[in-house]
Amino acid sequence: MIQAQKMEAIGQLTGGIAHEFNNMLTVITGTIEILADAVKDNPPLAIVTKLISDAADRGAGLTSSLLSFARKQTLLPAEIDVNELIEELAKLLLATFDKTIEIVTRLDRNVWLAFADRGQLSSALLNLAINARDAMSDGGKLTLTTRNVVFGVREAVAVGAGYAGDYVEIEIADTGMGIPQAILERIFDPFFSTKEVGKGTGLGLSMVFGFVKQSGGGIKVASDEGRGAVFTIYLPKAETSTLRPIGYDERKVVGGVETILCVEDDRDVRQYVTVQLESLGYKVIPAANATEALAIAAEGTPFDLLLTDIVMAGGINGRELAKQMVTARPSLRVLFTSGYAYDSLHVQGRATMGAPFLTKPYRKAELARMLRRSLDTAVDAAGDPIPTPYSVQAEVEGFLRRQRSDRDGR
Repeated sequence: MIQAQKMEAIGQLTGGIAHEFNNMLTVITGTIEILADAVKDNPPLAIVTKLISDAADRGAGLTSSLLSFARKQTLLPAEIDVNELIEELAKLLLATFDKTIEIVTRLDRNVWLAFADRGQLSSALLNLAINARDAMSDGGKLTLTTRNVVFGVREAVAVGAGYAGDYVEIEIADTGMGIPQAILERIFDPFFSTKEVGKGTGLGLSMVFGFVKQSGGGIKVASDEGRGAVFTIYLPKAETSTLRPIGYDERKVVGGVETILCVEDDRDVRQYVTVQLESLGYKVIPAANATEALAIAAEGTPFDLLLTDIVMAGGINGRELAKQMVTARPSLRVLFTSGYAYDSLHVQGRATMGAPFLTKPYRKAELARMLRRSLDTAVDAAGDPIPTPYSVQAEVEGFLRRQRSDRDGR
């Protein structure tokens, strides 16, 4: 219980720090784009702006790791063929790891689809594989295994899973130096590392822990010093297909002429967003908090979209603000933003369910794309999104792939 309370307290602290840091990074990453464009014909200054931009990106990566540990990052869960992902990972490891390390896959060809964020899972497995490599300095064997498991309540609690039921198990085992029992209970702590200074941030395993727990899964580790280590991840079985809007990242960055009510309690971020929105052609109505925004709406001021931060001072957060505004204006479009993604869970309300979310820090191009995604989504007279045509193509491809794998296995 003490360990759980400590982890929760550190999680809240890191989440809060990351939120404030992401506000600062939003201004830095956005304004450096403006400066970079202005000095693109001056090579020495262009190099300086590139250095600043790269440093800001590294800062964003650090806050992402902090939020991952704190279980507060934005996830985009979908059905994942874990065997396919692990086969891709194995190819990468074979190409990059020392030849003294043997990589073995033992994949259950009937394994279920998992429901998780593919990018985060890939990062987590790569992180564990790199740790295993570092533990086998003289060579060894890395084994990646998948299988289906069904947990009762007791088994689910034992591995820290969210509930009893069906899970996909992914096991990463190595024959390295192992983990001393004295530090085994600390390995998921943030900033705890046995590596030399400069060899790691100490956030790798804590990020894996946070991702798995936020996904509703569980993780366990077994190790004896000198006899290797085994990390086992349990992810929920996918039950239904999850459709996500696609193609937005590939679209040409365009602006618009609509009016946007921008609600942001951080003055610097509010000024930056206002400048960027106006440069994209939008009319902007800035508001420092939810109370001010509600007063603007009460006056009957017309606007097409509510762009609001979620975590705000003043007693009314962005989700509550959106709920009130959508109740009065059902066809109002909403775009949420925050550097503290734990609070990005969508408002429990008819028209705001599934409203897009923009994670801080963001660039001008990301802002532009998300605005068009929000404004161009078709809605009916009541403000409810009009469903897009359902496609079974992904399911057909997955089925055919598993059939081919079964035939190859036989």
